[in-house]
Amino acid sequence: MKKAFLFIAPLLFGLTAHAQLTPFEQSTDKNYTATYKQVITYYEALAKQQPQMRLFNYGSTDAGKPLTLVVLSKDKVFDPVAVKKQNKRVLLINNGIHPGEPDGIDASMMLVRDLLKKNQLPKDVVLCFIALYNIDGSLNRSSTSRANQNGPRAYGFRGNYRNLDLNRDFIKADSRNALAFAQILNTWQPEVFLDNHVSDGADYQYVMTLIETQKDKQNTTLAAYTDKTLTPDLYKEMKKSGFEMIPYGAGEQGLPDSGIVSFMETPRFSTGFAAQHNAISYMTETHMLKPYDKRVWATYAFMQNLINICQRDAKLLGDMKKKVDAEVAQQKTFGLGWQVDDSKVDTITFKGYTAGYKNSEVSGLKRLYYDRNKPYTKTVKFFNTYKATVMVDKPVAYVIPQAWGKVIELFKLNKVAMSRLAHDTTLSLQMYYIADYKTGTRPYEGHYIHTNVKLNPVDAKVKFYEGDYVVYVNQPINRYIVETLEPQGVDSFFAWNFFDSMLGQKEYFSDYVFEDLAAQMLKDDPELKKKLDEAKAADPKLASSAAAQLNWVYRNSPYFEKTYLRYPIGRLLYTTKLNLK
Repeated sequence: MKKAFLFIAPLLFGLTAHAQLTPFEQSTDKNYTATYKQVITYYEALAKQQPQMRLFNYGSTDAGKPLTLVVLSKDKVFDPVAVKKQNKRVLLINNGIHPGEPDGIDASMMLVRDLLKKNQLPKDVVLCFIALYNIDGSLNRSSTSRANQNGPRAYGFRGNYRNLDLNRDFIKADSRNALAFAQILNTWQPEVFLDNHVSDGADYQYVMTLIETQKDKQNTTLAAYTDKTLTPDLYKEMKKSGFEMIPYGAGEQGLPDSGIVSFMETPRFSTGFAAQHNAISYMTETHMLKPYDKRVWATYAFMQNLINICQRDAKLLGDMKKKVDAEVAQQKTFGLGWQVDDSKVDTITFKGYTAGYKNSEVSGLKRLYYDRNKPYTKTVKFFNTYKATVMVDKPVAYVIPQAWGKVIELFKLNKVAMSRLAHDTTLSLQMYYIADYKTGTRPYEGHYIHTNVKLNPVDAKVKFYEGDYVVYVNQPINRYIVETLEPQGVDSFFAWNFFDSMLGQKEYFSDYVFEDLAAQMLKDDPELKKKLDEAKAADPKLASSAAAQLNWVYRNSPYFEKTYLRYPIGRLLYTTKLNLK
């Protein structure tokens, strides 16, 4: 590894010696990452010189600054609609979502320049780079927030201006950054997406690790291509480049030699969100303990190799995207939760460092350490198969009351086709009642997430109003639609508290008033009295509590509110003629 790096880095530096140098290159120790201002100034200056490059600003981040997209087009076509009409592919690369992991920021600055200066832009692929995603965190610069990382000497903070981890924000979209990203993703509609990061975890010999969309939750057409062609080729080319890779996850479940578990990137993450839009998605994770310059050059090499393969397979990528969009539009069953299948184990060659234990100079107790003087190569277990824990069949359409404005706005942003009821309409459809759920006791990214959701589906007639939304589930964006609207989904809108107001009961009763009414109801309805007696016989606590029995009668009476715990989104199970506008 060391010899290969010494060979490659001078070569790359030589290619850029007479071009506009980045702040990283200008630093004497190559342990410096550009500030936000330096990044934007650099790209603005380069764009003035290069007609094949253009900058676009999208939305506004929580820091009040727009999100800058750098677009490279060999044919100088910068209209995303025209790009698609010309049958070009789009590769979208994101940088600096965690500004303390800035490798991609500096690597992209150099790569953009080199592709332009050397006239090596791909003919059939338009390249889009988000210059620096978490601008807010980048402005909060220090040298102390990442205690375990080997450089650079100063960097941004993980949280944004609202202290959100933006790589947990793509579904809930609390930040303006996430809204701007969704605009970029849905405007340019990339076939391939990459997000550059730096890893935590164990120590080992690799500079670069990789997360890819988990094959078992990926569309089968894309999974066949990534699993058999694209991913193996990336590993092969990175090894040739001097940066042999390993799947991300070594040490996440214990010591690395105990095995590697492939990462499940749910839709809260950038790659999981992009996968819902039928894009092939990768996340690089350079190793935190490797010198900063090696990490930057490894990221540079990965992006260059990915670009090369996208150009090589440009026609195939376009054909697959059309095929996958059509498949997803017709897809009937969707997985909403996943877990590792321990019964299926692969193996992988792993190059690590021997782990040991010694007395801690802090506590005097045993502590873990890795001995870099004792490298090893061995075969370890690789758990790369997941199975769905929750499956759901899609309805013909969802009906969304217009009251749920954030849902509607996010659907519009993500190009979900919607119609509206032309007048008040009573529909026969399926409604969910929330039978049970668990909620975290502490907030996670500003939310108390719901998990283990149990549902009681009920066929019902429900009145909806003029202007309520109808979403037919026959679209290429079906995965996003279903995975957000089905409450059981691990990153559904329900899980992220979008609908918590419907979990509260709004009406109740006064005991001394309802007591006489309840007694009369039991006299008039022998079947109700029988059910109460059976319930008391089965539940001693109910039998010993007058208040509980009164509440039981209330909940089984016409007075109990029918909308309590009723999920507000309707599932239209059969094709129904609707008057829409």
